[in-house]
Parts: sequence; C-alpha cells; structure tokens
Amino acid sequence: MDAARYVGTLVAFFLIIGLIWWKVVPPIRKMMREKQESIRQQLEEAKRADERLAEAERKYADAVAEAKTEAALIRDAARADAQRMVEEMRTRAAQEVERIKQRGEEHLAQQHQQIIRELRAEIGQAATELAERIVRAHLAGESNRSASVNGFLDELERTSARTGEAVPAGAGEGAS
Repeated sequence: MDAARYVGTLVAFFLIIGLIWWKVVPPIRKMMREKQESIRQQLEEAKRADERLAEAERKYADAVAEAKTEAALIRDAARADAQRMVEEMRTRAAQEVERIKQRGEEHLAQQHQQIIRELRAEIGQAATELAERIVRAHLAGESNRSASVNGFLDELERTSARTGEAVPAGAGEGAS
C-alpha cells in the first residue's frame, strides 16, 4: 500500500500541478506579460523622457548662450551709447564754455569801450575846465590879453597871406 499511496499521492500531485498549470499559470503568465509590457513601456517612456530632457537641456544651454551673446551685444551697445553720450556732453560743455567765454569777452569789451568813452568824456571835460582856468588866469592881466589878441590877429594875417586873401589894413592894430 505504500506503493499505491505513493502512486496516488504522485497522481494527486500531478493533477494539482496540472490544474495549477491549466488554471493558475495562464493568468499569472498573462499578468507577468502585462507587467513586462508595462515595464517595457515605462522604460521606453523613461528613455523618451531622458531624450526630451537632454533636448530641453540642449535648448536651455543654447538659449543661455544666446542670451549671454545678446547680453554682451546689448552691454557693448550700451557702452558705445554711453561713450557717445559722454563725448556729446563734453562737446556741448566745451561749446557752452566757449560761448560763455566769448560772451564774457564781449561783455568785457563793451565795458572797456564804455569806460573809455566815459574816461574820454571826463578827461575832455577836465581838460576843458583846466584850459579855461589857464586861459582865464593868463588873460587876467591886461598885457597878456592884448598880446594874445595881437598874436591871434597876426596868425590870421599869416594864414590869409598864405591863402592869398587880403586882410583889411589896421584890422590887427585897432582891436587892442
């Protein structure tokens, strides 16, 4: 009986294995294939995601490089503009300084001319007053007055003689 039991156990074992192989293994295989397919799809998606990430990183690096290039161009343009503005401001300042200097020189020249006119007028007036005082002092005496009039008349006669005009006789002598 041991052999029958052994054979019965063996047949039961094979029946259970057959039943498991027929009813349990196909759904497990199907589930394993689905899992393998899911894993394969996930791996493909991960690979595509890595490719997209690499592409995005490359685009990002390109964008950063382009932005740096643009920033350098903008910075250079800004420096050039700033330099140009500085030069324009220097030129304007130099022109303004020159204009102010010229206006100051013109103003000084006008003041100089005005002072000269005023001095001439004052000197002329002072000279006239001084000459008047000297003449009055000189003509205060009778002899000086008579000599001045006679000298003046003699000068007129000489001037007339040079020009050919005749001076009436006694014109220089009867006036004293």
